[in-house]
Amino acid sequence: MSHARATHLTRRGLLAAGSALGLGAALAACGDDKGKDGGSDGSAGTGKSGPWSFKDDRGTTVKLDKVPANIVAFTGVAAALYDYGIQAKGVFGPTKTTDGKPDVQAGDMDISKVTILGNTWGQFNIEKYASLAPDVLITTIFDGVGTLWYVPEESKKKISQLAPSVGISVYDRQLTQPLQRMWDLAESLGADMKAAKVTDAKKRFEDAAARLRAAAKAKPDIKVMVGSASDQLLYVSGTNLSIDLEYFKSLGVNFVEPPEAAKQKNGGGGWYESLSWENVDKYDADIIMMDDRSQAIQPADITKATWKKLPAVKAGQVIPRSPEPILSYDKCVPLLTNLAEALEKAKKVS
Repeated sequence: MSHARATHLTRRGLLAAGSALGLGAALAACGDDKGKDGGSDGSAGTGKSGPWSFKDDRGTTVKLDKVPANIVAFTGVAAALYDYGIQAKGVFGPTKTTDGKPDVQAGDMDISKVTILGNTWGQFNIEKYASLAPDVLITTIFDGVGTLWYVPEESKKKISQLAPSVGISVYDRQLTQPLQRMWDLAESLGADMKAAKVTDAKKRFEDAAARLRAAAKAKPDIKVMVGSASDQLLYVSGTNLSIDLEYFKSLGVNFVEPPEAAKQKNGGGGWYESLSWENVDKYDADIIMMDDRSQAIQPADITKATWKKLPAVKAGQVIPRSPEPILSYDKCVPLLTNLAEALEKAKKVS
């Protein structure tokens, strides 16, 4: 997808993207900008002093007189920073499920200790945001023009007046790059990057990558399809643009590459091909990776007969995929390990 075309991505297109996003077109209906959920305040609590600056992936350098203490972040970003010992004060984005449990994107955070400004697309309580006296807002970027993820377009000007923003790009690059960027950001915020927990996680990631590379080399004929389920459609991803899939492909994993996804990359519009449930057998696959987020229908809940007839489904070779990885090494280890194990055990069924 060209950078020029990226500005024209619709909210529906972004939310429906089966690779980077995969929420399903039916979930494109937005909420209002008043998040209804909240929790007790947290703080960064780094103890680092002195002026602070950070150049983000838009090329914007944020400079402050002191290290940010009141951090507000997209939930997945806050979860990554939490793994490095940095506590966000407020979050926005999928944080808790309808039954009140932590969303998968919240990672290990205690969601009762953060103020939730909005839990769904379009929700961002500006009044509550202002009350936190934010020093900085941090989120990801899913396009080539620097659009801040989950910051509502209609209220972005008001939001930007309250605090500077930092964007970490997860667009058209391999997983290791945004992982390093989040590492750099956490370090700038005062995280102890020499702590055993942190260094051990990075080593485990490197070991898991070696394992996945070996598994892919041993099973080059095993074809992996990547999907995200909605009520009406299955979105099948190509590897282009998605940080996890681009990285897995570089390690040798053999993916189904829908021609439609490639066309959309070149012409603008997305990362995936939409298939009706009647046509989900269009591509041969031995392993299927499915979007694990709460916004997507999970494999156990798919009742379509055509799905149940797929060889990979019948063989039990369906595994979860995190289209929006929490960008800490600790949280990315299972992404590699799960796929490596699936490849090691996989039988050729297509």
